[in-house]
Amino acid sequence: MTRPANPVWMFLAVAALACGAPDRAPQGDTSTPEPTASGNFRGRIYERNIVFTTLSEDSAFLVPWLMTAQTRPGRIDRRARGFVARGGTWENFYDQSWETPPSRAPWRVLPHGSLRLVVGDGDAVEDVIFAEGPRQLEVELSGGSLMEWTGAHGQIYRLVEGAAYLSDQRVGGLVLDMTRVHGAEESAQGDWAFLTSGDSLQVVLENPTAAPPGTQGAARAWARLDFRDLQWPALTLDWADVRAFQPARQDVPVSFTLTSDEDDMGGVLQVQSAQIQAGAGEGPLLPVDALFLVQGTLRIEGRSYPVRGLFRHTRP
Repeated sequence: MTRPANPVWMFLAVAALACGAPDRAPQGDTSTPEPTASGNFRGRIYERNIVFTTLSEDSAFLVPWLMTAQTRPGRIDRRARGFVARGGTWENFYDQSWETPPSRAPWRVLPHGSLRLVVGDGDAVEDVIFAEGPRQLEVELSGGSLMEWTGAHGQIYRLVEGAAYLSDQRVGGLVLDMTRVHGAEESAQGDWAFLTSGDSLQVVLENPTAAPPGTQGAARAWARLDFRDLQWPALTLDWADVRAFQPARQDVPVSFTLTSDEDDMGGVLQVQSAQIQAGAGEGPLLPVDALFLVQGTLRIEGRSYPVRGLFRHTRP
């Protein structure tokens, strides 16, 4: 690591998280205790996704951390996954599931095994660290906060300055820190994307209700454009082309189109590389969980911007 850490401070920070230090709750969550026993109780699913992207136009470099906690009778089921995307190559370098006791703050992210966390003032997560033998990868969120958006279903999207440390190399960029919560009976919570065009444009796109592709007005987007805050509450996100993903016996998109009713926002995104997994199930169609590295062009207020970033796609 090129940036030395204070071992005592780091240990205390990690220990505080593990013991349940206060953290920010997702909006719209009441934090009421979950029932201890129920034949059909499925609880809530809390998501915390932290995505680093470089602003370099020369090469694509993404580090997504996807973390979930599902409340169940007498326990919380947790899962954390870490990925690295470099150009056309994806690596799922961390994937662990474990259980913790019930908590009044189940949304709080916790360290586990080679996943370590560092918190700072206000109990905010400042670093997500993977350390396993000689392999080390750190995503730093301790830079300045640039923008924050809130979705209609309690989603929180926070854009901060950040960096990734890969062995002895530091790469500067931006981090999207997002949280959302939904009932476990909701089999899909919709796609979302984090797109950038250098340091001039950053876009968060979501389809919060998991509406079918092409549903008019089902998607929405927020953007930071030259320090301005822009929002589009009703967009149409469609699949321009698909290919078969045989392990799940479903089609997956390979390109998207985006349009707004006012024609002040639109564009095309092409999938450059993908990390796709098929889930378990009993039906003829199995769940799809995909991460796409996408590239394309967005048209905003009459100007065109080349964009690149992460597109998260799920289907039940």
